[in-house]
Formats: sequence, C-alpha cells, structure tokens
Amino acid sequence: MSKFLLPAAIAAFALAGAAQAENIHVNPSNGFISSAVKVPAGSETLYVSGITPDTVAGAPAAAPFGDTKTQAASVLKKIGDILVAQGYNWEDVVMMRVLLVGDPAKGGGMDFAGMMESYNAVYAPLKKKPARITSQVAALVRPGMMVEIEVQAAKK
Repeated sequence: MSKFLLPAAIAAFALAGAAQAENIHVNPSNGFISSAVKVPAGSETLYVSGITPDTVAGAPAAAPFGDTKTQAASVLKKIGDILVAQGYNWEDVVMMRVLLVGDPAKGGGMDFAGMMESYNAVYAPLKKKPARITSQVAALVRPGMMVEIEVQAAKK
C-alpha cells in the first residue's frame, strides 16, 4: 500500500464511524422527556438563547402575549424556525430549560398543563425527546410574559 493510501483509508474509516455516532436519548418508558441525553465527542452544538413569545394581535392590554399555552406555542415556533435555519431539527435538541411565570388566572401558579399542550404538539410524535427542566420564576423581561425557553441542540 502506498504511503498516501494508508492514511487516507484510516481517515475514511474514522469519518465513517464518526458519522454514524448520534445522540443517545435515555428514555426507556418513552415519556415526555429523556432522563438523560449523551452527546458523542466531536458533535456540533447549537445554543439557542432564552426565547420569549410574540404579542398576539387583538389581545387585551392586560395579557398582550396570551395565556401560557399560546405563549409556549409562539416560543416553540420561534425556536423551531431557528433550529431549521441552522440545519437542526427537534430531535437534535438535547436540553431544554422552560421558565414559567405564575398565571394570575391560575391563582399565581405556573400553568404546567398549558405549556405541556404546546410542548406535546411538537414532541408527542417524536421518539427522541430532550432532557428538560421546568421552573416557575417571579417575572420575565416584559409584563405579561409567562414563558421563556432556551435549548441546546447537538449533532454530528
């Protein structure tokens, strides 16, 4: 074998193995989230900043962004657009952090069920779900905002 063919063959073999490596989502019961996600070395990572909702046309001034479900849908749409623009998809998301402000209509508690309706609209049909944390916070950057979500995605 020539001195050039052997390194080329080794490089091709290494690249073929690396191309097949993928994120491992630990979710044995196929639940709403993965309990862990393992990202292989050498993966490309995308960090999406905390995204907040758009205002809803015709919404009352007291709730310009809508309820939690509406806001979560708005935020997830914006994140989905960012993922696609960067060459990623929802199954590439390995970590999601959801911040919810208490909903006055729910006695000041976070509307977890409303957020989950929008989350499930994205993730219910998919097998690979992110690791996730959902927390209630006192406030977000603008009055009436009740949802902010950030994600990290990774792929080979």
